[in-house]
Amino acid sequence: MSAKPVNRQRLLMLVAAGGLLLLALDRIVFTPLGRMWQTHATETVQLRQTVANGHAVIDRAAHTQRAWAEMQAGALPKDAAQAEQDLITAFDRWGRTGNIELGSIKPLWKRGATSRYSLLECRVDASGTLPALTRFLHELEGSPLALRVESVALTARDDNGQKLGLTLVVTGLRLSPAEGRQ
Repeated sequence: MSAKPVNRQRLLMLVAAGGLLLLALDRIVFTPLGRMWQTHATETVQLRQTVANGHAVIDRAAHTQRAWAEMQAGALPKDAAQAEQDLITAFDRWGRTGNIELGSIKPLWKRGATSRYSLLECRVDASGTLPALTRFLHELEGSPLALRVESVALTARDDNGQKLGLTLVVTGLRLSPAEGRQ
């Protein structure tokens, strides 16, 4: 009978050792592997999304190149004086088309975020009726020039609101760095 308690103790020790071994394997092997698989799954999803975004960029390449070519074609001339003259002439033409009175046009050169381009910011003060000012803005927006309307402000110039004042800030793109100090 003394052999049975020894066998029983051995069996209990083996079961306890097996439990400790399983616990150690869980802490040392299984849990880190699970975390690693989770991390890899997350990275795989991110990489698949990056690849999908890359394919979308490739699919849009022709459109992007067309838009860039249009922007280059519509950019202001490299000569600063000619660029100012072209923009002022365009404002004058749009003003005559819209039948508005141009009060002042104040050009100001600004450096771009990089040395590859510069910006011609123009503040335009004009007045006219709402339909005339609308026509003027429509002509400006439909222009092939690379322009961006930064701000628009309308104010009444008479008691009835028939004559309105327009203050407009427009930025033109020139694919050449700014000269001098600004």
